[in-house]
Amino acid sequence: MGQILVNRMRRKSRRFLAVHLRFEPDMLAFSRCYYGGGDKERRELGAIRKRWKTLSEADPDRERRNGKCPLTPEEVGLMLRALGFGNDSYLYVASGEVYGGEETLRPLKLLFPNFYTKDTLSNGMELEPFSLHSSRMAALDYIVCDQSDVFVTNNNGNMARILAGRRRYFGHKRTIRPYSRKLSSLFLNRHNMSWDTFAKKVRACQKGFMGEPDELRPGRGGFHEYPYACICKKPNAKENIKSLVKHSSIARNKQHQDNARLTVESESENQSIATINSDHFMVDSDDSTPSQKQGHHEVNSEEIPTFQTLDPELEELLSD
Repeated sequence: MGQILVNRMRRKSRRFLAVHLRFEPDMLAFSRCYYGGGDKERRELGAIRKRWKTLSEADPDRERRNGKCPLTPEEVGLMLRALGFGNDSYLYVASGEVYGGEETLRPLKLLFPNFYTKDTLSNGMELEPFSLHSSRMAALDYIVCDQSDVFVTNNNGNMARILAGRRRYFGHKRTIRPYSRKLSSLFLNRHNMSWDTFAKKVRACQKGFMGEPDELRPGRGGFHEYPYACICKKPNAKENIKSLVKHSSIARNKQHQDNARLTVESESENQSIATINSDHFMVDSDDSTPSQKQGHHEVNSEEIPTFQTLDPELEELLSD
């Protein structure tokens, strides 16, 4: 069914965007953010928050400044238009029940009239086997988002991370992540600037969050979101690995020899100390214990230095 939805989107347009909206009531309640819905919103989302006994209270304004709040559907649309996506772009929205329903989605639909979801691309009978299982419905969205030309995530949750990683690994298709921490202040002040100024600032904010291949150095970031092609596929990688393993093996052998030498020297030193102490005890005739004799030294195992067992270059490769 997921592939059927993809094919229907392709028949409408050769290229399309997919947005993982994440504006469901439970998501908003868990974010502890406020979206201007007055007492009604506070009451409804407050009731949902009671499901999580360990969820503490938070300052909504501070959460938004810190980039912890999902963008509203309108803000997502404004960001995409500022990034250069025209109103003739085709948009697939992956989402469950959107808080506020059609009223909340109206601004996004005005910005992108070619607006589609799994519900509008199918009929009730087709979705009936999936509709009673939220995970199955999410799986349909996952398939369409995975095959979209541009994927936009509004919340860096598990599904978004895995999708971003998969798209990077298999052909590197673009994934846009809103930089909410910087964008939030822009949205609050967008009426105090021209559209051109607003769009320019949005593009500046989004540098490094547009899904470019070199956004992060290989091996950095979460593995699911930033997987790196198997090092065996890199030019001369096998030779490099063999060299690293060889050097690491030589280093380990040398370290084992050093440790063995230290052990022998330590044992020799202990024997010498024991001999000296034995001679000293034979001369001294008082009743004090050996440990009380001046000049006695017990060898502490902690004094023996420890060494790394991996070549630093290989260790860095493995740690990444």
